[in-house]
Amino acid sequence: MKWRRKEEQTPLPVEESAQPDTGWATTSMSTGAMANWTAVVRWSAWGLLLTGPLLGGLALASTAQPAAVPTRAEAPRAQPASSDSVAPAGFAEVYVAAYVKAGDSDADAEELAAFYPAARSMSWSSEGGAERTESASAVQVRQISASYWSVTVAARITSSAKDADSGRVRYFQVPVRATGGRGASGWTAAALPAEVAAPTGAKGAAPELSYGAAHAPLNSDPAVQTVRGFLAAYLTGRGELDRYLSPGTALHAVRPAPYTAVALTQIADHGQGPAEGAEAQAPPDGVQRRLLVDVEGDGQHTSSRPMTYAIELRARDGRWEVASLEAAPALAAPGTNSNSQEGQGS
Repeated sequence: MKWRRKEEQTPLPVEESAQPDTGWATTSMSTGAMANWTAVVRWSAWGLLLTGPLLGGLALASTAQPAAVPTRAEAPRAQPASSDSVAPAGFAEVYVAAYVKAGDSDADAEELAAFYPAARSMSWSSEGGAERTESASAVQVRQISASYWSVTVAARITSSAKDADSGRVRYFQVPVRATGGRGASGWTAAALPAEVAAPTGAKGAAPELSYGAAHAPLNSDPAVQTVRGFLAAYLTGRGELDRYLSPGTALHAVRPAPYTAVALTQIADHGQGPAEGAEAQAPPDGVQRRLLVDVEGDGQHTSSRPMTYAIELRARDGRWEVASLEAAPALAAPGTNSNSQEGQGS
């Protein structure tokens, strides 16, 4: 609504027909009505002054809601015990190998000093190379404090004397410290290795797998035919690998081919598997079948080497195709009884 400034002179009378038709009704306002209207305007102004800060706060709070302003989720931080344990484990493995073969020569002392600097001032009475490490692997890594680990290394040690203990696995505990601050630039041993007993749980029972009883492969089973052709192409280079693969499955044959022949010895189905006699029938499209397959490979320098593959098959156009060469066999659920180990010779 617009207010006009009142003229000092009395306006001339205007004929009614001269009034513009705006669509709004016009009335004259008396002095009392004007006073009442002024009071209403005054109280309204006070109301706005009093409620203004409250309304402003509510508006500010509404704009600060997370839904209005998208926030970026903070990436999880890596835990040092799990992410940084690979480097000290590898350092400890090489350190143990150098320690086992070290002798009284200066060359051996210098090699060991690369891992443990105090070794330069130590004397060794044994002959270097009397014992050697065939293989070494970290089996336990424990973080003691920031940038400090205790690594237990399992080492298969052979002796030049070829005694009864030669070739046995022995365990060494190695203290490893990171150098160079948080972003470790190097590693050093805090002491010589300590030979210890095998860690608890270093050897456990074979895990239960969720496959049925293993049996000899049936020539009448189309899945067996697919697996045989696939493994022959995959391991010996004979045959075309792609013809056995489901659309979208990307696998490459092992090169150079490590075997000249492979033979299936037994298979087991995941879960219940097909009903008796059903495996010889053409499968409906889209049906999946997971197999645990035992094979033997013959090569130039090997004979009947046993291997086990977990293979997922998928049916298409009435035949089985390889959908996946699984990374590991499926484990049985905890607390369930499984007969997956029956008859499996892997």
